[in-house]
Order: sequence, then structure tokens, then C-alpha cells
Amino acid sequence: MPHTTKLLFIAGSAREASLNKRLARLGADVAKANGLAATFADLGDYPLPIYDGDFEAKSGMPDNAKKLKALLLVHHGVFIAAPEYNASLAPLLKNALDWVSRTRDEGEPPLHIYKSRVFAIGSASPGAFGGMRGLIALRQTLEMGLGALVLPDQIVVPRAADAFDDQGHLKDKGLMEMYKGLIQRLAHAATVLRG
Repeated sequence: MPHTTKLLFIAGSAREASLNKRLARLGADVAKANGLAATFADLGDYPLPIYDGDFEAKSGMPDNAKKLKALLLVHHGVFIAAPEYNASLAPLLKNALDWVSRTRDEGEPPLHIYKSRVFAIGSASPGAFGGMRGLIALRQTLEMGLGALVLPDQIVVPRAADAFDDQGHLKDKGLMEMYKGLIQRLAHAATVLRG
């Protein structure tokens, strides 16, 4: 019987050479290689204005916010590869999360899109901490701000400029196995949440 749980791998950076794009793409490839339905998403494909309540009131919801929400709706587990900006999360990612939180159908409970999915987080950074400080801010935003269920374990890839081989895999075999395990746990948790 095929696995029907779908996983979404989001890169929280729009940069072409983003290390977090590499991490998210790798996750989607690993999931597919293990029989899971997986999609890679680049926030650079969904440009949005900086969130502004007056803009929303005058112009309504941007189409790309609706498209991002629709993408989340068809996936049950979400992995976010998040760059660290000054020990916090990147403005591009925070802005996307904020816009999607405002995108609701009539009668839909607030934050339902976040509360009805399971999330896992990770980061790749050229620094020695692997983006870990930014993940603290991302976890707080997802859990406390958006009511999401976030798996307690996460993946951090330090010195990431040299961490990937020519095939896009992590050179550190132990780290690669940790990432595979996290993806399997995300799929399992998403399946359980679906009931």
C-alpha cells in the first residue's frame, strides 16, 4: 500500500546559492527515495509585500499568500530549512509565515493551517553553530505564535559551505543519518496526526 502522507520541504531563503535550499532539496530527495510523497518549495517563487494590516484592508490577501496556504493544505508534514539572520529567523520566512496566518476561509478557525500540520525544522549555516540560534526564534514563532506542533529534534549543519558533496548529500554520514531519521519521524507524526 503506498504511503499517502505528503511532506513539504520549504527553503526559507530566496538566494540562488542558499545553503538552506540545498538542505531542503536534499530532504525532499531523501523522502522520495524512501517512498514518501515530497515537494520542494522555494519562498523566492512566492514574493510577498511586507505584512501591513492597512495593505491587507485596502488590497486584500496577496495571491502568493493564498498559493502558499494552498501548498500547505495538500501536505501533512512540513520541514523548514531556515537561515539564521542575526541570531533570529530571516525576514523573508517570518513574512511568509505571517501572511499565511492571515489567510483564512470563511468559518475557518484562526491558525488552523498551522495547527493541523506537523513541522520539523533545520538550518545550514557557514558558521560553527549551524544556524541553531535562528531555530530558537523559528520554534518560538511556530509553537507560541502560530500554535503549530513542532518535533523536538532538529537538524543543524555547521560550516555548511563545505558540508555537501557533489551529489548534494551531507558528507558527514552521522549527520546524514540524523536527517534521514528526522524525516522519517516527521512522516510518522504527520500520519498519526491525520488519524
